[in-house]
Amino acid sequence: MNGIPQDHSPARRVRVLLADDEALIRAGIRAVIGADPSIEVVAEAADGHEAVELALKHRPDVALLDIRMPRVDGLRAAAELRAAVPATALVMLTTFSEDEYIVRALDSGVSGFLLKSGDPRELIAGVQAAAAGAAFLSPAVARRVLTHLGTGRLSRAAEARARLDPLTDRERQVVALVGSGLSNAEIGTALHVVEGTVKAHVSSVLGRLELRNRVQLAILAYEAGLVTGTG
Repeated sequence: MNGIPQDHSPARRVRVLLADDEALIRAGIRAVIGADPSIEVVAEAADGHEAVELALKHRPDVALLDIRMPRVDGLRAAAELRAAVPATALVMLTTFSEDEYIVRALDSGVSGFLLKSGDPRELIAGVQAAAAGAAFLSPAVARRVLTHLGTGRLSRAAEARARLDPLTDRERQVVALVGSGLSNAEIGTALHVVEGTVKAHVSSVLGRLELRNRVQLAILAYEAGLVTGTG
């Protein structure tokens, strides 16, 4: 024995608030993400108003919000949560029929978009990415967003690449990794730099490209073809 105290306490779990007006959907998502030992569903809400109240009470790490809910929808709830509990990462739950809502949500400061009926691994990865401060876009959602944004704009990919042209090679690497859903710490590991350097790169790129958040940067990475595997 070396006399040094050992910390055998379990790693802190990601605390999640789940908001959806359909009980069966909530049950299914809770079963999926709750099966991961690193995630704990601490509260459930049937509408956006209840979600805000429960978030103030439980202070979750991540709030999963259905985009369309009665009384207060996910977009309005996201805005209220961003002001009331800014430390809570916001992830929108959507379906294939809600493209307009997804596009509107891009400006709401959310950390990601997930399909309710998507691959269970994406739900878990999205929660973990959001908790780590990363952006996460379900590949199917990203495809839908780009299709919607690209309607009538055949040169959108070229425009995206042109916006990224002034960036350095390292900044473009960072943009690509943000688009892949990596956190600052994970990007630092991938590029063999400290996390603070990555944070500085991300902040600089967001400012130069006049983007509000990592999700908008991830969308730009998809548009420019820096991220693959969306099929």
